[in-house]
Amino acid sequence: MKLIFQYKNAIAILILALLLAINSNIVLSGLDSNLFGILFSIVLFLIGGRKISFNLNYPLLGFIFLLEFISYRLHTKSLHFLALALLACFLYYSFTQKFSFIAFICIFLFSSVFNTFFDYLTVEIKQTLCYSVYLTLKNFIPITKIEGVNFYINNAKVTIDTACMGLSMFKTGFLFGAFLLTLEERKQHKYFNIKQIFLFCFVIVLLNIISNYFRIIILILFNCTEENTLHYSIGLLCFAFYQIIPMFFLIRFFKPNLEETSNQNSNNLISLPITIAFFIVLITTLEIKKELKYNLLENLSTTYNIEKGIWINTEVFKIATPEKLIYIKTSSHNPLICWTGNGYKVIESKVIKKNGEEICFVRMEKNNIQYYSYWWYECDHKKYTSLVEVLLIKLFQNKSVRLINETSRTKLI
Repeated sequence: MKLIFQYKNAIAILILALLLAINSNIVLSGLDSNLFGILFSIVLFLIGGRKISFNLNYPLLGFIFLLEFISYRLHTKSLHFLALALLACFLYYSFTQKFSFIAFICIFLFSSVFNTFFDYLTVEIKQTLCYSVYLTLKNFIPITKIEGVNFYINNAKVTIDTACMGLSMFKTGFLFGAFLLTLEERKQHKYFNIKQIFLFCFVIVLLNIISNYFRIIILILFNCTEENTLHYSIGLLCFAFYQIIPMFFLIRFFKPNLEETSNQNSNNLISLPITIAFFIVLITTLEIKKELKYNLLENLSTTYNIEKGIWINTEVFKIATPEKLIYIKTSSHNPLICWTGNGYKVIESKVIKKNGEEICFVRMEKNNIQYYSYWWYECDHKKYTSLVEVLLIKLFQNKSVRLINETSRTKLI
């Protein structure tokens, strides 16, 4: 036992390395999509970590437990990857008693969880931005009307592409803001409090919205919505003028005022939460490696002729008829992301009623052909439109949930 306590740090690092190796597929997938951001967050942890006055052992343990509980119940690999990243931060904190809240926020920002969250809001954010631009420009240029992301100017249609959402610029802006905060802390030899960090994050979000707003205006005024050198140059200039330069100016009003403090904890007390965290992550790892049975076609309505359908993969079943195209999928899929990812432009998105139940409706376009898509989540023959609601059903009731998407060139309702 004495030998274990003597080499406990080395043993903890070895256990973490084994857990990462066992979860290598999940780790590589997470790094593949956000390698630079995750590496930047690690560097921030190393250079921006500070000793804090309160004990973070049990809050971090609680965070890991929450992430892994959801991962265990829903087999959510992105949350499991986030828990592994948080476990590494926890281990670093237990060794050094240093922690960086700025880097902690960056880890969440560059996780696939945030990507998924952002993707779910993409259509709504794009339409809101475009409508704001329409209200601004309609009195200055002859805009006939607006449909979603389509502007009709002098009887010509102008479409704003997905890149104008600015997700990459949003993340880059946050990285730059995190760098500025960390640099200011090192210059002043003091640290920002939580309120200051979150306030600066809010400023970055606001600047990103302003940047994208003016980016769309300039692209329309210059009639440059097609992807080319000028299109990208306008995007970079808006990012510089409406995000980077204002951040340089505003950081002067954010002054760190916290001194580094010492937090003395018993080694035994530190070892206990780390041991529990390792155990939680291991149990979740073993569960996630099990093959899931989705039962997508179980108790499916007889109106769907499954004999004419085919399996695209274990999570997607497709039925093609002359009238419409039907997809039956797991609840992790979002038709808006799937359609826009395949080149469809969303013109209209709203919730409507079918037989007294709410379902989602999307009018979209590709190659100048309009399509009408209807979709909903289904559990116990009841329809839902909220992903959060169906995830809670799966989380606490362990019921099977599927997504049904019907698409046609003509209106079905």
